[in-house]
Amino acid sequence: MAVIAKSAATIAQLHGSDLLLRPHHTLSVFHPRIWPSALCGNVSKERRGSNWLSKPRGSVLNEHLRQTSLLTVHAVLDTRTELDIVSTYSEIVPDTIIFDDYERYPPTAATVSSSLLLGITSLPKTGFNSAFENALAYGKCYDERTDAARLSCFLTKALVNVGAELSKRVPGRVSTEIDARLAYDVEGIISKVFQLRNLYNESGISADRVLFKIPATWQGIEAARQLEAEGIQTHLTLVYSFSQVSAAAQAGVSVIQLFVGRVREWAQNNTGDKEIEELCKKGVDPGVHLVQKAYNYIHKYGYKTKLIAAAIRNKNDILSLVGLDYLVVPVKILDSLRESNVLLENEDIPRLQLTPHAAQAANFSDDQLKRWDESRFTAALGPLAKELLASGLEGYVSQTRRVEEHIAKRWFASRSTRHCSKLRSFDIRCYHGAQSII
Repeated sequence: MAVIAKSAATIAQLHGSDLLLRPHHTLSVFHPRIWPSALCGNVSKERRGSNWLSKPRGSVLNEHLRQTSLLTVHAVLDTRTELDIVSTYSEIVPDTIIFDDYERYPPTAATVSSSLLLGITSLPKTGFNSAFENALAYGKCYDERTDAARLSCFLTKALVNVGAELSKRVPGRVSTEIDARLAYDVEGIISKVFQLRNLYNESGISADRVLFKIPATWQGIEAARQLEAEGIQTHLTLVYSFSQVSAAAQAGVSVIQLFVGRVREWAQNNTGDKEIEELCKKGVDPGVHLVQKAYNYIHKYGYKTKLIAAAIRNKNDILSLVGLDYLVVPVKILDSLRESNVLLENEDIPRLQLTPHAAQAANFSDDQLKRWDESRFTAALGPLAKELLASGLEGYVSQTRRVEEHIAKRWFASRSTRHCSKLRSFDIRCYHGAQSII
């Protein structure tokens, strides 16, 4: 054991770093990653989706170490996988709606969305199948005056039913999506959040376990500011620009979610955003850069906000963001990280890339540090952010309507069965309400 300890310490000395021996906050070794110059515009299909980062190669072990108990040291160090190392510094959330994946990669946090509800409707048997039946049986929804209001209540209750169940399965917080049709309605967002919060309270879920996922429009950010002032935790999504990041941080938002791959893919296929084009000319990946810039801003100026990186496309996206609060990672990439056993002697092991200490060296212009108002915020949104925000909202609304169609069919089928059984014949009038609100 003494030989093992001595050899391992020698390796750490030769590295100039003790990645697994130091506490998180003291690690300050960074490996530069080289980006190709043509990141934007007409990028060939072969390069899209490929690993964009080149990894340094070679070994730092000298001949002296090779002649010592190298096999014994390797036996100890071989137990670490890339997933083990990355998980030391960032919380990993599996990007999946397949609940069996949660057994292999237990999440520490979760999000309830219309997309997840759609996934539940397509699965034959899960622990969440009763979410819709219980929502349709919720008596308070029947106090609403119109079928459309009742349907909205059923959807909200179904989201909370799934969220309450997820809160039993994850140790962290559960975020619940706000209807994207409210994205430009401050009062509508706030009202929906209070409705969701009350339903969570009825389900016995404490306020510190829930977040509310709000689109990062100016109205969404303003609603989040008011909610955070009352102690309600918010989660801003569809964030594609620094103006959205800094406005949300200034509003006291708890969590901001950025989308690495979506930003990069827009840059590959579009032109007209000067800021993005300047980054590409320098060989900088705009998706990774936005996350890094957001991290540096938040940590340099002491904001409480946590960051999530989603739309991860490959392993190198993760290796560039080690140290971020949350990484939402597709299962295939998690499998790759888990299957990759690495020795600590190797120079291409995952390294801590983001630290509060390093963030202090980041530079921001006076204009970027000003307090935002609606006119400045709107003007600062570039073509990329405007287009991706609009398309993201459109996608969320489409998914919400599909869930409502599913609920409406189940609701009116149940109602017609009761009504028509009394008539002992089919009555098309049983379905008129469904047709009017779907």
